[in-house]
Amino acid sequence: MYAPERQQEILRLARDGGRVDVVSLAEEFQVTAETIRRDLKALDRAGLLRRVHGGAIPAGRLDFEPDLAERESTSADEKDRIAKAALAELPAAGTLILDAGSTVARFAAALPLEAELTVVTHSLPIAARLADHPGLQLHLVGGRVRHRTRAAVDAWALRAYGEIRADVLFVAANGFSAEHGLTTPDLAEAAVKRAAVAAARRVVLLADSSKHGQEHFARFGDLSDVDLLITDSGLSPDDTAAIERGGTEVVRA
Repeated sequence: MYAPERQQEILRLARDGGRVDVVSLAEEFQVTAETIRRDLKALDRAGLLRRVHGGAIPAGRLDFEPDLAERESTSADEKDRIAKAALAELPAAGTLILDAGSTVARFAAALPLEAELTVVTHSLPIAARLADHPGLQLHLVGGRVRHRTRAAVDAWALRAYGEIRADVLFVAANGFSAEHGLTTPDLAEAAVKRAAVAAARRVVLLADSSKHGQEHFARFGDLSDVDLLITDSGLSPDDTAAIERGGTEVVRA
């Protein structure tokens, strides 16, 4: 099969299934993963597909949102390194807001049992992880729970964040860039993230490098709203320098 024929079939599969992944396509067409990546890059340049970590989605699908299990298994090593590096940003005492997100959940799981902090979160999985920490004062923000992310959203959650002031927010994003800011697929989740950013004195973004340059439907802030980005070494030195010129410190774990 010639490359244009293979790319046409990849495009059909993406439109039929909503997304394609590199590993499955390599097996389907009996070619290397690198060949598939070149195909996806060509389709992305042509504006027919949009590359995401591990695969691609049809162009225009800015509302695409992987489910919780898929997000937790993606870039696992990078997320573990980011979570470990984020521990250095814990205050000796004070109040944290923990956003819903798989990398933030790994950070929550890494919190020392002896930590004495006040923690506020609208994420059910994070609250469940921290419920047995004896030194934490844990506050669970309520609201409508989104099935895909297990996060509370809408008026109750927005009102709760409007009534508090925290020392540090550890926030997640599906995409970040200097041009498009911080984005996520869902408007309701974006509103809660925006309220959490406004409620914190310091904002720390935990996001692996595959999120850089990604753009999703709902925007919840500028990259300049972030005091510190903790990512992995996949973010290039040039991109790191560009982000830091905008006023955001970057740590590559």
